[in-house]
Amino acid sequence: MRPATASPAAGLEADVIRVAEAARRAAGLLARASTDQKNAALTAMARSLETARERILAANAADVEGARGAGLSEALIDRLTLTAKRLQEMVASVEAVVQLPDPVGAVIKSWRQPNGLEIRKVRVPLGVIGIIYESRPNVTSECASLCLKSGNAVILRGGAESFGSNQAIGAAIREALRTSGLPEASVSLIPTADRLGVDVMLQLDAYIDVIIPRGGEALIRKIAETSRIPVIKHAKGVCHVFVDEAADLAMAESIVLNAKCQRPATCNAMETLLVHERIAAAFLPGCLARLGTARVELRGCERTRAIVPGLKAAAEEDWSTEYLDLILSVKVVGSLDEAVEHIGRYGSAHSDAIVTQDPAHAQRFVQGVDSAAVYVNASTRFTDGFQFGLGAEIGISTDRLHARGPMALEELTTYKYVVYGSGQLRE
Repeated sequence: MRPATASPAAGLEADVIRVAEAARRAAGLLARASTDQKNAALTAMARSLETARERILAANAADVEGARGAGLSEALIDRLTLTAKRLQEMVASVEAVVQLPDPVGAVIKSWRQPNGLEIRKVRVPLGVIGIIYESRPNVTSECASLCLKSGNAVILRGGAESFGSNQAIGAAIREALRTSGLPEASVSLIPTADRLGVDVMLQLDAYIDVIIPRGGEALIRKIAETSRIPVIKHAKGVCHVFVDEAADLAMAESIVLNAKCQRPATCNAMETLLVHERIAAAFLPGCLARLGTARVELRGCERTRAIVPGLKAAAEEDWSTEYLDLILSVKVVGSLDEAVEHIGRYGSAHSDAIVTQDPAHAQRFVQGVDSAAVYVNASTRFTDGFQFGLGAEIGISTDRLHARGPMALEELTTYKYVVYGSGQLRE
């Protein structure tokens, strides 16, 4: 009788578990690493990405070719594509993290009790972070740099469409870790594009402390429903720009064009334009004409279509849809309060903006819209860790616990209490 052989699934599961075990060991060492050690590793990471430039771009070109063959949309292919400029931005992002203060060991608060105990609330790493994401290979280096600086080991699992790109970037990062003396397992990639790798990863609560998903609504819902590990959700971005009756219309038009067209496949791109009825007739024809010239498909409410005939009618589901494409829903509203109500009903608590020259209107909007980022007279496209001066980001949390908005270094820490005494005993 032949000896039983392990199934491919069993082998894959064992591989993922080995990655998680190594990451857990690395996390203990990273938590004790000095700021200088971590910065040296990050500097080496930036240089390694530059050295591996041609290898990374070649791997990405193969991924893009495969994505086109699979019929992915141009918007998703744009998210996947690395250019020399985007690769240099990845390097700059890692270098920016080097310059940021190390959050580990920072004292959040301290006080002395009447009995003489000195209590300090001190930032510490979360431990091992699992990140599951789609399309954008720059996420690999951004997440690796932030997790390393904050003393966390990270396990990365990118989408199948970007598997080659991520493996090439990961190899460059691990080479930097080897040369800098920090554990290679500080940054790990799940070694398969098979979905079973994610399923196994989500059950490893003995090794992984938190899961952060970045991707489409279906992916995030599946992860939240099946994970045994706490999940910080980067939910969909149904972002709005509201053009108030007191708006500077030229400014509003520029903001609308930027929020929709600058990079439509991102979660902080505008998906719905709301316009106050008092300026709709003056604003919409010119603005929608410019959007049309930019190849945006427009879907309007009945009042919008009365002002600009020939638009496709917006359906109910359009108001809650994250298009991630050159598609825009447009609605005329009767008041600022109606705009706020619409955002509360259909939005995703990601990023929403008002364009207005009236400070009182701006304040009402800011107080009424409960989103992770609320803008006054600026594009929603700025919701981004690098743009916020945070170096980079793990994702944009639309949750309330334990982080909200761009998750950077501080959001990748928790805290512990350190108590100093002189022999105190509780009576």
